[in-house]
Amino acid sequence: MEKKKVLIVTQELRPYTTESIMSEIARALPKGVIDNGMDIRILMPRFGTINERRHRLHEVVRLSGMNIIVDDDDYPLIIKVASLPGTRMQVYFLDNDDFFKRKFIFEDKSGKVYADNADRMAFFCKGALEIVKKFGWPPDIIHCHGWMTSLIPFFLKSAYANEPLFELSKVIYSAYDQDFDQEFGEDFFAKASINNLKADDLAAFRHEEGVSLDLGAIQYADAVIRGEESLPEHVDKALTAMSTDKPVLDFKQEDYVAGYIDLYNDLLATETEEVEEV
Repeated sequence: MEKKKVLIVTQELRPYTTESIMSEIARALPKGVIDNGMDIRILMPRFGTINERRHRLHEVVRLSGMNIIVDDDDYPLIIKVASLPGTRMQVYFLDNDDFFKRKFIFEDKSGKVYADNADRMAFFCKGALEIVKKFGWPPDIIHCHGWMTSLIPFFLKSAYANEPLFELSKVIYSAYDQDFDQEFGEDFFAKASINNLKADDLAAFRHEEGVSLDLGAIQYADAVIRGEESLPEHVDKALTAMSTDKPVLDFKQEDYVAGYIDLYNDLLATETEEVEEV
């Protein structure tokens, strides 16, 4: 039997980013995936804080060279790869000088949030899906970690809905206690409207007078995980309300990997049933 394929897309991963709940989960999860007989690939941004020499990153020329359109501008996508320390697993880094060369991640040295974070997110999310297409590697599970991945569930159910490679993919979104979307304005909807999408198509990402990336992501995901015990109040309420409509996995401080793998298997069983019905 062919191994099931799990794609992890994350904005944080130890040891490439500072330690956090997200970076630790993203680091621990791949081993659990491998130990359960699944294949895995990992994607993350190549932030300028990542030391390429220390972590032995190198460009994958055969995957680089495409352009990603964000808000009518073209940005070259460069793919780099490194082996996750202590494992045989590879991490693929999405890079672009305009978005990721700077030496800070989401804020400058004075703590001011970067004005182009929405552009960077749209670039990363679309770039991630385009690279998987270039892999020719159809993921059974796509697990997204953090607000920077929040457009992926939406893209899969809209712009990429007719893409054969993702036909059977189940997408999971892990929500964390982050508030960068409070800085996003009305132009977010134009920047995120790739391909033939329009700003109105992103209505699920609207919250009161602003933007909630988590609300949009959990609306389109097939399952949701509470990545942290404490989440923004409006996200917590939305997850509680939708817990009868789709799987919502509560936060676990210990043995969370086993719970995640169980969720994967439940979604894969649903995928099998859907194929048999067809």
